[in-house]
Amino acid sequence: MERLEQAITPRTRGLFINTPSNPTGWTATHEDLKAILELARRHGLWILADEIYALYYYGGGHRAPSFLDVMVEGDRVLFANSFSKNWSMTGWRVGWIVAPPETGQVFENLIQYSTSGVAQFMQRGAVAALDLGDGFVRENFERAAKSRDLLCDALIATNRVETLKPEGALYAFLKIDGITDSRQAALDIVDRTGVALAPGSAFGKGGESFLRACFLRNPKQIEEAADRLCRYILAL
Repeated sequence: MERLEQAITPRTRGLFINTPSNPTGWTATHEDLKAILELARRHGLWILADEIYALYYYGGGHRAPSFLDVMVEGDRVLFANSFSKNWSMTGWRVGWIVAPPETGQVFENLIQYSTSGVAQFMQRGAVAALDLGDGFVRENFERAAKSRDLLCDALIATNRVETLKPEGALYAFLKIDGITDSRQAALDIVDRTGVALAPGSAFGKGGESFLRACFLRNPKQIEEAADRLCRYILAL
């Protein structure tokens, strides 16, 4: 929290908090969220809370900890959410914002002059997801939880991979011994193993030595992918 406060300058207007996080899987605790909220209050900042992966939380409960659990009336928090991940509607670009009532006209203007709204068939799909999609979400979560364990356990067992089982989201963010150019490594891995990983450099300079693996797949596919990756890693 000290480092976050040190990054605040007179030009800072808000804090963007992505939890559960893409790509690392970091998930804030309620104590983390309380501390961030207190920091924002002290400096008069808005918080933009990206909770798109909230339903992919492996710490127990029906969703990840949220600012909704710890905020009080008057706190300046905007919540961004989407159908993209929880309901596998990536590409539809359908979502919602929870915001203080006084910001309503601002968002109405934003929508009117930027997107003009969401196509009708997408709206109907979103309604169907909310009305009928609970079973689908649970099935996806169970698949992700099992595949997370399969992938992370296998990689950690090589003793040549630095990673943790993420507390949330759909990704393992991993560092392989000896690899510093994540883009070149990702190209080499997909050529040699057929397993596609995202280079950590796509997420900024801090990710240059890392690779991101998505584990929301059939556990049998993840088991095969993990075996190929482990053989590649051990052969380096």
